[in-house]
Amino acid sequence: MTDNFDYDLLVIGSGPGGYVAAIRAAQLGLKTACVESRETLGGTCLNVGCIPSKAMLHASEIYHEAHSGALEKFGIKLTGTKLDLKQMHAEKSKAVEELTGGIAFLFKKNKVDWIKGHAAFESANSVKVGKKTVTAKNIMIATGSSVTPLPGVDIDNSKHVIVDSTGALDLPKVPGHMVVIGGGVIGLELGSVWLRLGAKVTVVEYLDKILPGMDGDIRKDAARIFKKQGFDIKTSTKVTGASVKGKKATLTIEPAKGGDAETLEADVVLVAIGRKPNTEGLALDKAGLSTNDRGQIEVGHDFQTSVPGVYAIGDVTPGPMLAHKAEDEGIAAAEFVAGQQGIVNHDLIPGVVYTHPEIASIGKTEEEVKEAGIKYKVGKFPFMGNSRAKTNRDTDGYVKVIADAESDRVLGAHIISSLAGTLIAQVTQAMEFGTTSEDIAYTCHAHPTHSEAVKEAAMAVQGKPIHI
Repeated sequence: MTDNFDYDLLVIGSGPGGYVAAIRAAQLGLKTACVESRETLGGTCLNVGCIPSKAMLHASEIYHEAHSGALEKFGIKLTGTKLDLKQMHAEKSKAVEELTGGIAFLFKKNKVDWIKGHAAFESANSVKVGKKTVTAKNIMIATGSSVTPLPGVDIDNSKHVIVDSTGALDLPKVPGHMVVIGGGVIGLELGSVWLRLGAKVTVVEYLDKILPGMDGDIRKDAARIFKKQGFDIKTSTKVTGASVKGKKATLTIEPAKGGDAETLEADVVLVAIGRKPNTEGLALDKAGLSTNDRGQIEVGHDFQTSVPGVYAIGDVTPGPMLAHKAEDEGIAAAEFVAGQQGIVNHDLIPGVVYTHPEIASIGKTEEEVKEAGIKYKVGKFPFMGNSRAKTNRDTDGYVKVIADAESDRVLGAHIISSLAGTLIAQVTQAMEFGTTSEDIAYTCHAHPTHSEAVKEAAMAVQGKPIHI
């Protein structure tokens, strides 16, 4: 305890950024506490986001393979497969309990105090939690984000008709028709779950392509793959209203640029148009803080806000709302608080869509490189030419590598593959060390593996791939 404060560092929020920051700070010798308003640690990600959604994605993939006859080509014939959705939810909940309980164990192991309740600032060095005031020399805001509402579409998860991502993870039965509002990561992932379990899924996206912000080729080819799987994708379309009658919802939609309205009936409507920072209820003004026009808290390179001793990380700050970004920022911010040098390269934060196939991206898109006026080369390699993917009969997608035409330094990589989320780590690490496409091309990759497609895409930058 320093300077008569209760703690050296008080972290508000125990999501991926907050709990990691708290543990790292304690490892560095700081007396640390973490305030969390949920009954369990882990924030949105572990409780109602990343973890339960991946559990449902994995389970639905297994069910689809077993139920659709996709395994027969491998000589595996199954009959009488049935869906036990209650058990699927139970296994999801078990994974969540194990992981949230694991954080509680790590808090005890590292001597991090867990203060249960909602925190609101009283000053830059104190917060109110229930009836108790807690003081700290440094305070870190790591309160994450929540679902962005859509005007005219009222979410009520308890009725299981118009839901957000939390409600979509807990539906008691497979809907006959699900309409997903928003063709981004969350909508496509959760839409995939229910599509595989038997629902008809319609995606309504305001923009002209799904997956906003990703590379143009990826957006186009992902849409083609998803349509082939059975998604009905309506782009350049906006939702103007919704009504619920009994167990059905009726949406009013029309062309984004104006035109005749029409209606869509659905058993379940999933609103997935984005997320917003969680800053309401924190009484930021009492700490001398305010937010920008996007509701975010601006920070410096050390994650310190405009108020000395008050830090912010993760979804409440500018940048992509990603758990791994928050984790890296949590570690770096804790190191800054401890007087060390924290490092996060915000130019190299990978993004992954956990559909099947997965979609992963790092660095710049081709559109961004063009806009910057950089001369560049592109190398592509399809998984149709990869021996492991071919053997597994899992050939959808490709690897795309973008490199500077003069220096050959890799500027970005974009992957569609069942293993894209894992494969992107190689390119991310390579780019962290300033690699060239030639460096990747001349690095030995084990055979037969999906990773050889990364090598071949790098070779293709120079027009010299072997297997196409």
